[in-house]
Amino acid sequence: MSLPPSEVPQGAIRFNTDSQKLEFYAQGEWWIMSTDTPNLGRGVDSTPGARMIIAGGNHYEGSTSVSAEIQYLNIASTGNTVDFGTNLTQARRRIGGMASATRGVFSGGATPSSVTTQDFVEFASTGTCTAWGDSATVAGTTNGMGFSNSTRGIVKSGYVAPTGITGTMDYITIASAGNTQDFGDLSKHGDSGGVAGNSTRALMAGGLEQPSTVASEEISFVTIPTLGDNVVFGELTLARWSSHGVANKTRTVWGGGSTPTRQNVIDYGFISSLGNAINFGDLTAAGNDMPAASNCIRGIFAGGYRDPNNHASSNIDYIQISTEGNSVDFGDLSVQNDAGGAGVSNGHGGL
Repeated sequence: MSLPPSEVPQGAIRFNTDSQKLEFYAQGEWWIMSTDTPNLGRGVDSTPGARMIIAGGNHYEGSTSVSAEIQYLNIASTGNTVDFGTNLTQARRRIGGMASATRGVFSGGATPSSVTTQDFVEFASTGTCTAWGDSATVAGTTNGMGFSNSTRGIVKSGYVAPTGITGTMDYITIASAGNTQDFGDLSKHGDSGGVAGNSTRALMAGGLEQPSTVASEEISFVTIPTLGDNVVFGELTLARWSSHGVANKTRTVWGGGSTPTRQNVIDYGFISSLGNAINFGDLTAAGNDMPAASNCIRGIFAGGYRDPNNHASSNIDYIQISTEGNSVDFGDLSVQNDAGGAGVSNGHGGL
């Protein structure tokens, strides 16, 4: 039972389960406590803020090749990405990405053969990418959906060559390198869905169901701190695969995807309550396989396939997660065009 405001002592501290933030009581009101801000802005940025890192993907410069390149941007600003100064330990695409406030992890992918490689980078320091370990429970996955809170990263497995689609989820402890461990199973086997959430719950949506190879409209959730299987949440406004998700503390937003025709639709759902997705707006151009990340205020959808000739794009869009509306141009990828890479940030909704 909580105390009425008149009985709360000055300086009292509480954890607000709705906002997922610490608050203190002063002068008759609860105030959000100032905590460490993930500010990695550069001098040229108009606004300092959290950093998004984009790794791997299909690189296009006259012809398509699998990329090992890593680039980054400041989510609170606008402009083009910057070369991170190092590459992944192995070129690959269709990667699962997970992150804490200090470290980003890139798991699995394809060369185009499935790989078990996992690498990590430190957000604050450019120029270093370190081999992490292998996927122990699954022998290399592509189209894995990665998500995380501040301590645990989870990859929903996708296609595993040569056996096909799996229904497993694996997890890692982000602060300590090592192989993945079994988290739970999925109610449906598929790949190429979009996922994001807060520190407790992640919403995963869409994908290509197997063995029927039809687009899925299902949204399900997992509880990140506890092991277990996914649970049905609701449905997207449009069944599709190869979409990507971003989130703040209360809302998950999914952008783009294929039906197989590329789509510009953006949907969102409220993380704490079961139900169907709601239309958010449109991307600047229809696309799929777009690396995505957020700083809890803005969501970024970068690159992807948006070209009718199936070339990877350099376009970057952003949205304001708390306000419905169409995406806005952010800038361009500077390390050529990219699709199917992984996007992570040190300020996403799970932190």
